[in-house]
Amino acid sequence: MAKRGRFITLEGIDGAGKSTHVAFIADALRARGFTVVATREPGGTPAAEQLRALVLAIPMRHDSEVLLMFAARGEHVADVIRPALERGDWVLCDRFTDATFAYQGGGHGVDATRIGTLAQWTHADCMPDTTILFDVPPDVSRARLAKAADEGRALDKFEREDAAFTRRVRDVYHARARAEPARFRIVDSTRPVAEVRAALAAIVAAL
Repeated sequence: MAKRGRFITLEGIDGAGKSTHVAFIADALRARGFTVVATREPGGTPAAEQLRALVLAIPMRHDSEVLLMFAARGEHVADVIRPALERGDWVLCDRFTDATFAYQGGGHGVDATRIGTLAQWTHADCMPDTTILFDVPPDVSRARLAKAADEGRALDKFEREDAAFTRRVRDVYHARARAEPARFRIVDSTRPVAEVRAALAAIVAAL
């Protein structure tokens, strides 16, 4: 039987720059000889990608949003993440359940107990081994998103939220990192790309 792979997730508020570094981290892991499955949430399967489109674009009740997130996550875990880990692959996922606690819980006020119950039901046997939290202050996030919009990129509904929402999301991320210091690695993503990647390379080397 193959040794179980490792599950690494990337988190952070919008504009933190995590998506910029997914390919770099995947390549660094592959350079160490691991087979890497790079994926994202919400999404990762045909059904989950369709749910992603709904969640990111359509205003809805916050409880409904959470249920859709976990519906997408259930498909993703069953069809992509769990099989890859069982093969011995390393899974690199852009967002996972920490994002639901941060965005729907912290940002929108959904009861964290409800989110935890859904997480236990959906993927109790499939939890991240390491989470890299890309951290920037809310004002940096807002400035980066404004620049992206000025350059013609359409922002999703979360990226269009106000600064207070972004602060609440960031606060929950930091609370979760304090609660699980062995799992989280916090990266100061206000720094130049080269410096961020040097920090990421050190994290990967230590895994």
